[in-house]
Amino acid sequence: MDPITDVFRTLHVTAFGQHRLEATAPWGLKGGGAETEEKAPNTGKNRPPAELAHFAMLSRGNCWLNVQGVAEPTPLTGGDFILLARDTSIAMRDSPRTSPKSTFREVASRAKNNVAHCGGGGAPTTIVCGSLSFDRASLKPVTQLLPNFILIRADQARTFALHNTMQSLALEMADQVPGSEIVATRLAEVLFIQVLRAYIASEPERKQGWLRAVFDPPIGTALTAFHDRVGAPWTVESLSEAAGMSRSAFAMRFKDLLGQTPLEYVTEWRMQKAMQLLEQRDKKHVDVARLVGYESDAAFSKAFRRVVGASPGEYVKRGLEDNNQSR
Repeated sequence: MDPITDVFRTLHVTAFGQHRLEATAPWGLKGGGAETEEKAPNTGKNRPPAELAHFAMLSRGNCWLNVQGVAEPTPLTGGDFILLARDTSIAMRDSPRTSPKSTFREVASRAKNNVAHCGGGGAPTTIVCGSLSFDRASLKPVTQLLPNFILIRADQARTFALHNTMQSLALEMADQVPGSEIVATRLAEVLFIQVLRAYIASEPERKQGWLRAVFDPPIGTALTAFHDRVGAPWTVESLSEAAGMSRSAFAMRFKDLLGQTPLEYVTEWRMQKAMQLLEQRDKKHVDVARLVGYESDAAFSKAFRRVVGASPGEYVKRGLEDNNQSR
């Protein structure tokens, strides 16, 4: 199993807060970062989303986008799609000369029937906005999945299916008919996969973070070997052999690309898989331990507490309490 497929099978993505922004020139909005961070709605679960991204698609008109860390403003046109990491600050406006005076959060709070309005009555621009989150705890290998900013141009490869999914998601979240919530969740997973596919299809040299490591020939080979057999007795030596590199060169390159040692990555992803297995509640802890590469329940429990911050039993109990509260 390749690493990307393993991530998709392990984590589920949910969408929330979607609305349509009708802006007329002159207009300017800012958002993201700690100052205007949006929160998921209260679903009755104690645990907040472990990973969150915001998305937007321009369905009509044109605008300019400023992204934290990107020197020049980016022009956007109809059909362009953006995905932003949770803490990335941005500004969108009708013209580079317009100063953003309101936040996306302020405008969205005044939305009626999921439609928000802003601007001075001039040239119109329509933007479909929303947020994505993983529905269970997400550890470091997954939080490295997305770069701060992904731009998918309307004429880029694989955008037709992405636009169809966005339109379907917008309809489901606007209509709110029986079954809309579960359909929207499934569409959000499809949307997330399609965005990554389109990003992957772009120039390889532009990859960042975890995806850069996946597409690095030697490190990507080692990651594929690990994700295909998570429960195998992996060591730095066996991973470097899979990569076809010396132990020291492999360890150095791995940490340079992923920001952690090979064994830190192995342990954290094993715990991610363990959380998924524990939530299914159809396996004993000792069976979960063996499936993720631990010969003893004690060693597994120690590693789980160190990484997750709770014992396997406490984690399962907390999940049961969350489920009871959400009913």
